[in-house]
Amino acid sequence: MHDPQPQTHETGTYTIRPAEPQDCDGARSVMLDTFYREFDYGYVPAWHADVIDIRGTYLDHPRHQLIVALSDGEVVATTGLLSRGPAHPPHPRRLAERYASAAQLVRVYVRPEHRRHGLARAMVRKACAFAAATPGYDCVYLHTNVNIPGAQGFWNSIAKEVFDARTTGEHGAGFGTVHFEIPLPPGPEGADDRTG
Repeated sequence: MHDPQPQTHETGTYTIRPAEPQDCDGARSVMLDTFYREFDYGYVPAWHADVIDIRGTYLDHPRHQLIVALSDGEVVATTGLLSRGPAHPPHPRRLAERYASAAQLVRVYVRPEHRRHGLARAMVRKACAFAAATPGYDCVYLHTNVNIPGAQGFWNSIAKEVFDARTTGEHGAGFGTVHFEIPLPPGPEGADDRTG
């Protein structure tokens, strides 16, 4: 049984829950639209393989999870959690080593017309609860492009900044990559938030 607690706001009700097979196409649409409309680089196979195989990456893997927010049955936001830290390259080796046992937050995307309703924060909270209840994760890692309006402020409000690649130029010119960590509270052994 999935978490029945919807997130409500003045124009309707959102349901936030782990993705189900019927959500894959809608989640893929949110992700691809974000790549093309907001990130200006589109789909990059080396970076976005999970988007093509959402079911295999998130739904069929016991240590991964995809959270979706739905409005009137349509997926309008996503948040993924993977059992890996940052890849080296392109990220610094020291970060790849430090976060080898971390869960990584990815694809925290909300369609523009559904922003400012707390969806990203609620999905991240749910993903972190799943990570805390999954043995073997010691924290949640993420990185973001702070050239995206609002990204750095959002992550600074819920995570601890651990490395700003802009200060070293390690990613090359034009990359506004900042890395963050979210500590995990101890979770009950064997608990699985997939079934809410």
